[in-house]
Amino acid sequence: MITTEISYRVLYAHTDKMGIVNNARYFEYFEAGRGDMLRKIGYAYKDMEQKNIALPLIEAYCKYIGTAKYDDILVVKCFMKNIPTVKTRIDYEIFVDGKLIATGFTVHSFVDLIKIKPVRPPKDFIELIKTYF
Repeated sequence: MITTEISYRVLYAHTDKMGIVNNARYFEYFEAGRGDMLRKIGYAYKDMEQKNIALPLIEAYCKYIGTAKYDDILVVKCFMKNIPTVKTRIDYEIFVDGKLIATGFTVHSFVDLIKIKPVRPPKDFIELIKTYF
């Protein structure tokens, strides 16, 4: 399993009239964590795009447990629990001051950017992933 985490400070623009982070923003925090995870393992998303492979989102879920407010420091934890095939799932937990405020997951398909058809992930990516399992 691969586990990473990042810290992210909530912007004022992310909050609603009540001063609470808008629910759609959590998916942006998931994306920030996911991008960071790929960079930390040594295979940034742009590396995939250079091989004409994209990872479009095909499913997303978020369970809201608590709230975040302007200027809070979020800790976004990401988990890749399985070796990817033609798709991959990444799980997330978001914390404020050590308190779990959201959980969720995203599922992505590997797609050839030219043909716009599902493909297997790059072999060098899979070999890299396997070193974590």
